[in-house]
Amino acid sequence: MEENRFNKRIRITPEILSKIAKLDEFKGLWKGSINLNPQILKRLRSTVIITSTGASTRIEGAQMTDEEIARFLRGLKSNPPRNRDEQEVAGYADLIGRIFDNYKDLKLTENNVLHFHSILLNYSAKDQSHKGKYKAGENAVEAVNEKGERVIVFRATPPYLVKSEMEAAIGWASKEFEKKELHPILVVANFIFEFLAIHPFSDGNGRLSRALTNLLMLRSDYAYTPYVSLDEIIEDTKAEYYMALHKTQNDHKTDHEDVSHWVNYLLDSLITHANKARKLMEGEQPEKLLAESQEKILGLFKADESLSISDLDEKVKDLGREGIKKNLARLVELRLLELIGQGRGARYRKIL
Repeated sequence: MEENRFNKRIRITPEILSKIAKLDEFKGLWKGSINLNPQILKRLRSTVIITSTGASTRIEGAQMTDEEIARFLRGLKSNPPRNRDEQEVAGYADLIGRIFDNYKDLKLTENNVLHFHSILLNYSAKDQSHKGKYKAGENAVEAVNEKGERVIVFRATPPYLVKSEMEAAIGWASKEFEKKELHPILVVANFIFEFLAIHPFSDGNGRLSRALTNLLMLRSDYAYTPYVSLDEIIEDTKAEYYMALHKTQNDHKTDHEDVSHWVNYLLDSLITHANKARKLMEGEQPEKLLAESQEKILGLFKADESLSISDLDEKVKDLGREGIKKNLARLVELRLLELIGQGRGARYRKIL
């Protein structure tokens, strides 16, 4: 019954097939032509852990910048998390790092999903009693609006149905991956949508869904996944992310279920992801990974000149201080800028 429902709601259109073809073309190109040296790949992977952690936690309302995350994670062994944001960052960084390192051995099973949730909330003081356990109470899919307020987008599966629905979704996906009749990206998209619709845990569902997306893409042989942050792309298109989920969830469990809105959103995000990875293949210059706003900021730095956030705020009117901070953190990670000083006296200088 569930298997028929999961397959029936996938509408394979020429548009979807075209997007999948683009991804598979690049998948083969990466596998056959990648020439980045291991040191570059190792550095990129470390950067992506920071960037993905920042993006995934900020989507859920955390406030730490990538630069703050990088500094915090460097000192994590001697300085345990002090607040909710740091706890969430520590858990996600641990989980995504393990996925990047061990994905070949991490199958999609119920036990693994529960274990991933336990890792995700391991540092969270308020979540110790329910980490690695399905929810015991009702919950809902929420989004943070422009005012920073949480609004309900979708009411999720009641607790007494969670285990059976999770078993059905995991069982369906595992069989489809094994049969190889349905394209793996369609399996990934369909499973992740169902996971978010069930919303099986009291907390951490959004973050875990993105970690699982990275895992399933890697297990589907999209080997460039750890070297460009998919989570960052989702953060940059957060409005579209929630809109696609909302449109798809409206018909969840009805006779006219259709996951096309969500599938197209995920495919568009994956194409952006692949295009960024393509730039890596074209050379080892980190400048090729920059977004337009980052290129604009980098272009303001002259040789031997240092600029503060206030200096840049006067020169770049359309980003705001928070946007400038985020882009500066990315430029520091890519070693295109260096940070001089801390706090209000902090300045940035181009690395020549």
